[in-house]
Amino acid sequence: MDIIIEPHTLKRALERGASKEEIINVLDEGFVIPAKSNRFAKAKILDYNNYWNSKYYEQKRIEVIYTIEDVQIVTVTVYVFYGKWE
Repeated sequence: MDIIIEPHTLKRALERGASKEEIINVLDEGFVIPAKSNRFAKAKILDYNNYWNSKYYEQKRIEVIYTIEDVQIVTVTVYVFYGKWE
């Protein structure tokens, strides 16, 4: 399925610490999570081992919210959480 990353989604992702490549990775390999309003969502926990906003984090969890239009995945937004997950 083709992936369309909307400009707004990419802008928000970059502001929150996720790249275009990471968005695609989450959509390809992430696990399904609940979403609202006829939308879909996937998430993936990635090793980070870096600083974000002057604080060190071992991992980040990226969640991609998207719709399916015809045979295309169209992104809506991206959330990034920093911390440690088991």
